[in-house]
Amino acid sequence: MERLGHLSNLQIELLKLFNFNLKEKQLVEIKDLLSAYFAKNISKDVDQLWEKEKWSDKKMDELKSEHLRTEYK
Repeated sequence: MERLGHLSNLQIELLKLFNFNLKEKQLVEIKDLLSAYFAKNISKDVDQLWEKEKWSDKKMDELKSEHLRTEYK
């Protein structure tokens, strides 16, 4: 998903759909729906990766302790 100074396709569609102010409760409900949608997709992708790579709990423990960040200079 590219977002270098531009709106994403999702942002544009949401702006079109919600061209009005919502009550705070409605806004929270929509945020929850979107969060649940993306969490479900991520969970599905991780499950597929887990099966494809034949990972185990031991592998998860190894990944948790692995340092993946790089230093910026």
